[in-house]
This record gives sequence, C-alpha cells and structure tokens, in this order.
Amino acid sequence: MNSTTQHILKGSLSVIILKLLEDRERMYGYEITQQVKALTAGEMAITEGALYPALHKLEAEGLLTTETEVVDGRARKYYSLTKDGQQQSVSRTSELRAFMQNLNLILNLKPAV
Repeated sequence: MNSTTQHILKGSLSVIILKLLEDRERMYGYEITQQVKALTAGEMAITEGALYPALHKLEAEGLLTTETEVVDGRARKYYSLTKDGQQQSVSRTSELRAFMQNLNLILNLKPAV
C-alpha cells in the first residue's frame, strides 16, 4: 500500500470503523484489521498504531462502548456502537459517499481542448 493510500485511509478510518461495527455489531481490534484486509483483498491494511488511537477517540466521543471478555485465557476488548455511534455511522458514511462522488466527478474530467 502506498503512502497516498495510507494517508487517505487514515482520514477515513473513523468511518470505516463505524461502518464495520454497524454491520457486525461488535468486534475486537485485530478482527477489524483483518476484516478490512479481507474486504479489500489486501489492498488496504490498518496498522494497530492507527487503529487503537481511532478506537479510543471514537470511544471518548461517546460513539463506542467496550466490553472485555476472556477468550482462550486472554482478555479481549470488544467494541460496539452506542446509539449516537449508530447515527454517526449513517451520517458520516453518507458524507463520505457524497465526497467520493464529487471527487469522482473531478477525477473523470476530460482535459479541455
């Protein structure tokens, strides 16, 4: 993944997290990274260094709630959307879609002759 893709990914990370949690209800950090990799056939990869600060920020904003469970003798923190998180997922996804449509219009401009 090139640096431009990484930069764009970082800017959309909160929307990606919210959308995945809207779809899957609850996930733990590593599961989120693997789901993004699987959905994009390896084209996008989220590092733990980017993921966990984003998760903590969304939690601080009141959009996520956490629950810790012991799985195979290890504590695993699951993230879920709050009611506000569900609303933000819908609105932020809609805003990003609109932005991408406008960006697509610009990128598909034919050179002026």
